[in-house]
Amino acid sequence: MQERYTPADIEKKWQQLWDEQSTFVADTSSTLPKFYLLEMFPYPSGRIHMGHVRNYSIGDVVARFKRLRGFNVLHPMGWDAFGMPAENAAIQNNIHPAKWTFENIANMRTQLKSMGFSYDWSRELATCDPDYYRWEQLIFLKMFEKGLAYKKSSFVNWCPSCQTVLANEQVEDDGCWRCDSKVEQKELEQWFFRITAYAEELLEATNHLPGWPETVLTMQRNWIGRSTGCEIDFPVAGRSQSIRIFTTRQDTLFGATFMSLAPEHPLALELTVPERRAEVEAFIAKVKTQDKIKRSSDDFEKEGVFTGSYCINPVTEHKMPIYLGNFVLMDYGTGAVMAVPTHDQRDFEFARKFDLPMVVVIEPQGVLLNPETMTEAWTGPGHLVNSGDFDGLANEVAKEAIADALERRKIGKKTVNYRLRDWGVSRQRYWGTPIPIIYCDDCGMVPVPESELPVILPTDVPFTGEGGSPLAKSAKFVEVSCPKCGKAARRDTDTFDTFVESSWYFARYCSPQATDAPVDKAQVDYWMPVDQYIGGVEHAVMHLLYARFFCKVMRDLGFLSADEPFTNLLTQGMVCKETQSCPTHGWLYPEEVVDGQCTKCGTSAFAGRTEKMSKSKKNVVDPDKLIAQYGADTARLFSLFAAPPEKHLEWNDQSVDGCYRFLNRVWRLVFEHRHLASAGGFEQDGPARNLRRLTHRTIRKVTEDIDGRFHFNTAIAAIMELVNGISSFEGKTTHPAVMREAVETVVRLLAPFVPHLTEELWSHLGHAEGLEAAGWPVWDAEAIIDDEKVIVVQVNGKMRGKITVAADLGEDEVKAQALAEANVARALAGQTIRNVIVVPNRLVNIVIG
Repeated sequence: MQERYTPADIEKKWQQLWDEQSTFVADTSSTLPKFYLLEMFPYPSGRIHMGHVRNYSIGDVVARFKRLRGFNVLHPMGWDAFGMPAENAAIQNNIHPAKWTFENIANMRTQLKSMGFSYDWSRELATCDPDYYRWEQLIFLKMFEKGLAYKKSSFVNWCPSCQTVLANEQVEDDGCWRCDSKVEQKELEQWFFRITAYAEELLEATNHLPGWPETVLTMQRNWIGRSTGCEIDFPVAGRSQSIRIFTTRQDTLFGATFMSLAPEHPLALELTVPERRAEVEAFIAKVKTQDKIKRSSDDFEKEGVFTGSYCINPVTEHKMPIYLGNFVLMDYGTGAVMAVPTHDQRDFEFARKFDLPMVVVIEPQGVLLNPETMTEAWTGPGHLVNSGDFDGLANEVAKEAIADALERRKIGKKTVNYRLRDWGVSRQRYWGTPIPIIYCDDCGMVPVPESELPVILPTDVPFTGEGGSPLAKSAKFVEVSCPKCGKAARRDTDTFDTFVESSWYFARYCSPQATDAPVDKAQVDYWMPVDQYIGGVEHAVMHLLYARFFCKVMRDLGFLSADEPFTNLLTQGMVCKETQSCPTHGWLYPEEVVDGQCTKCGTSAFAGRTEKMSKSKKNVVDPDKLIAQYGADTARLFSLFAAPPEKHLEWNDQSVDGCYRFLNRVWRLVFEHRHLASAGGFEQDGPARNLRRLTHRTIRKVTEDIDGRFHFNTAIAAIMELVNGISSFEGKTTHPAVMREAVETVVRLLAPFVPHLTEELWSHLGHAEGLEAAGWPVWDAEAIIDDEKVIVVQVNGKMRGKITVAADLGEDEVKAQALAEANVARALAGQTIRNVIVVPNRLVNIVIG
């Protein structure tokens, strides 16, 4: 009989047993209600970190809790395995991305299993496996058939030195992360998914996701950015062309005095007169090196160049000079902006800089605005001036009136615009899913036949990270025959954005062994949507939006029936730890600081801010070391107890040690009471009733805190209070059944949090079957009712004493006991009682005077 808590032995034993018995394998033939629990799957970077421990511990509590409550739970795990980190590692370590990735998967799988997470490993998938991405390629082909996948020119980050495309995160301070060369914008043919076709549905459905955090929904609404306005055509002077703009401020149309085009606009050079071409080309080249996000920020310097051409304001018929502006982006609207300097601050600053005309067209009530004396644009409400027939109208009313007039004159139309742009999915990189398209000189763009899928990513190509993707240099990969005419053709050498893989993996988990379609429809319709999804809020407008889009596309392609992928979403906080640094050696690991000094140079070390755990800041905690010292259950318990899931968790070594001591205390408690009999009545004496009341109140508290609230920290605190309560009742009651029920309740309530310890203790309590067979405890409504109540007694609103009375005592008896309380009686001596007010079960207030 094991008398001492030894986590290493216990955890290994139960992990092996769960594995042998396939304890967590989901069964779609079950008659139990289903519950699909999913955490965002990890990138196989090599080792798990405390962020993983926390995220997956949160999910595991919910999965185990639901299983104990009688649900058929699906809780899978896999690997978001394609992407840039593998390429970076390949370059830095001279190792093939495939080898690096699969070695990391093996390491991380072992680590996750050592945490005791209740995953159905039979459904494990890796997105770099051809058995996975072949179906992604099929979905793409179906989207291509429907016009939801298409190709067009777009600008990408380009390193002229490395001769390769860079992801946004590979651009550091406008330079290449590898060689520091100035990064420029280069126009390339790119594949896009037409997510804008679903913009309205994606937006409207945010009103029907009550299980999502409002912050995430707001971010998605803003990202989709629905706006109602007008498209207006501005004729180019002396040409048959027009420049189309979109505006939500058609009420300011009479004040438009110049036109701003994005440097990437297709008319930018076409409209440039010969004598200004050199200056315009130099400006375009300069803007190509500027970050798009910085260009659109308010504090970025507004720069521009005159093209030498003019357009005509369609309502004033005034000529408007056409400028290129670095603040105008081709990705927004039409890439052309009618500039109204008196009513837009950005335009105001630009007009002042280039001495461009200004016309006031909206004035606030009772104020006359003079463009020559204005120090900033007026962007508030008012009535129209200098606007022809619309003078005097409130500007909001004028919006509709001017829109109607534009449509009558056929120079504009009302329209709805979205900030959302189609999703660019081409990547000129190697480690990703090949795009299944073939190019033939005679037949053009030809889809790879479905029977020839997957187009497998070759692993026998040299990878240096320079000169673009190695796929383009592999004749064996590129050179193929056209599926239509049989002539020589070439493959597309781009790969998919890795967000594509993570946009449908949740559906594949439902039937990962399906061999004739991306999913087995019966299986996916049984499990989908995911009942609870868990991950970081940083994915609000990328992964979470793309996943919603893909779910709707797969629905419309007939692969599944769900409208939305995730019913409920929990966004967990980060794991943070205090940093330490040395003026000479920078960030320091904890072991590099002794007695407050840097061990490298003896200089005093400085404790910095508490920040997200990061290798670069050397404030990480290795989960393997934590498990070796304390066990996985302690690591789980601390990550769940230290802070609510949605808040940041601040690392504290003392708190970790405290969690370990608590588990040891639970271990001793069970061993001290494991021989108690469970037979006998519960309602025997006062102490027994009180302990039973505490037991069942704790069951209720923990159940409510876990179920939907995710208040794991307060749930654990309640269990700790029950343990304290059991200790305080020892020796006060002679009823073993009450004590045993309390001890077993501690074990059962802790089961989702610390599964290894609780299974071991449950077996020591003499149970032949595991905790899942016992199920989740249910509180007894009668047991939680108080026998007695503590009543506060006040005299003229000031507390004078307390009385303890039977919970069912009548009001007259309560009054009598309140008046007889010693301190109260002294306060009432010689006084006239005017009234006695009784608030049931709370207080008695005696009014005197």
